Amino acid sequence: MQTSVRSQWYVDWFSFGITCCIAAIGLLFVFSATQTSEHHFSIFFKKQAVGLSIGIIVYWLCAFINYRTLQRWGYFAYFAVIALLFFTLIKGSMVLGGQRWINLFFFKFQPSELAKPLFPAFVSYYLYTHYETRFARWKKFIPILITLAISSLLILKQPDLGTALIIAISGLTLLWLAGLSKQFFSYGALLCIIATPLLWHMLKPYQKNRIAVFFGYGTTHKERYQIEQATIAIGSGGLTGKGFSNGTQNTLQFLPESRTDFIFAVICEEWGFAGALSLLLLYLLLFLRTIFLIPAIAEPHAQLLAIGLLLHIILSALINIGMVLGLLPIVGIPLPLLSYGL
Repeated sequence: MQTSVRSQWYVDWFSFGITCCIAAIGLLFVFSATQTSEHHFSIFFKKQAVGLSIGIIVYWLCAFINYRTLQRWGYFAYFAVIALLFFTLIKGSMVLGGQRWINLFFFKFQPSELAKPLFPAFVSYYLYTHYETRFARWKKFIPILITLAISSLLILKQPDLGTALIIAISGLTLLWLAGLSKQFFSYGALLCIIATPLLWHMLKPYQKNRIAVFFGYGTTHKERYQIEQATIAIGSGGLTGKGFSNGTQNTLQFLPESRTDFIFAVICEEWGFAGALSLLLLYLLLFLRTIFLIPAIAEPHAQLLAIGLLLHIILSALINIGMVLGLLPIVGIPLPLLSYGL
């Protein structure tokens, strides 16, 4: 009986159900994007199924642990994440031109992905433990800003511009909500505008190329190939799509990164506008439901933790869908709960 009461207290069944629904759709389309005539159930599908099962177990474990305990664990774990980011630059595995992975033989993982959920825990626990301090209000944010800058720069060096931007934007938004001075953001925005030419020269050639492609540069068979194939897949889906596993851009492997960054294009091709809109509505319901619940949390630092955990998911979803639709430059950001590996 006690377990039932705790379950009802810690679990929002509505958002849990929507999350499982989106994840199940992701599993379906990882299957569609990776099946072959030789291997009906690919290794990617099997890994995604195992990862989804582990994710549900972790969800339930977290639901039965006091949030302050999770904050404290996350705070100290974030120092380990920074150490892993340093290690990645020295001994990380190289995949598709990026040194972002740590290989533990039986599986690989990206430390930068751990930074997304753990940084909000770091921020909220630090502010909770430094709530009453002799320092001026703005000075207590300095250690957090330094940690955020180090994390973003280490991820940027991998290079992984997309994840670095997610960490930086969500982190700064969290600090703005926590009360960091508006002058900091005003001066910071002005400095970024002035430093734009320098920031442009700091970008890698392929990153500059992606921005140029967004503004119309490149040929269909070279620079614009990826976005052109995504556009064809989306447009050919029509209203109801070609049917599950019947998308030609997908099954004939014209669409690059179909199981990861461009899985939304696969959904548009096979389920059409109706399927894509249904998926977007599921995301919207999940985000609105979570945003609606946050004000009901009594503790401000717990609210900050909840907002931080939600921010990077919303940003990743918006940026991924925007780039697949051609509304934003292409960056290496997968679609949360849907792409392979998430």
